[in-house]
Amino acid sequence: MVVEVIIFVFAALGALAGGLGVVASRLPVRNALSLLLVLGSLAVTYLLLAAQFIAVLQVIVYAGAIVVLFLFVVMLLHRQLGAMSPDRLRWQGPVAIGLSAAFLILMLLTLRFATNAAAPAPAEFGTVESVGRALFTSFALPFEVASVILLVGIIAAVVIGRPASRPVAAPPRSSAPSPVGAPRR
Repeated sequence: MVVEVIIFVFAALGALAGGLGVVASRLPVRNALSLLLVLGSLAVTYLLLAAQFIAVLQVIVYAGAIVVLFLFVVMLLHRQLGAMSPDRLRWQGPVAIGLSAAFLILMLLTLRFATNAAAPAPAEFGTVESVGRALFTSFALPFEVASVILLVGIIAAVVIGRPASRPVAAPPRSSAPSPVGAPRR
């Protein structure tokens, strides 16, 4: 029990440090690496909850594929991003402070009025069978919608990252008359 608490504290500190790195860093690659730390810490938390399959999915799908996708998009778009003027981003500070205060108040109210009647997880929680059954029965439509959204994101990254095509110049018209019966251009 003590070992689990120590592991949880380290995982929570890693998640908090990674979350702070995501929002505080100005470099997109560091943001993605901080997100990787958050997702890895979340996988450790899933292991502590005895949900091994969900922890493995967390590492493979999110920490592997999604972070790699983010880095791919960052690398594609990095050459097109210029320096943004600070005037365009001036409104973000007050909005962020307001939203953070609203979230903090909501969390405090939730903790204040929450009941402690948390039901224990069922024995089959997090197993391959239970996740597969839930994913392909109750959550089939959201699963497919998420896959279509990811596909659209990948296509958009490729389209945005592709260099602009130059219009092909029309061949010069010759002043010589065309042969009789030849179609005119």
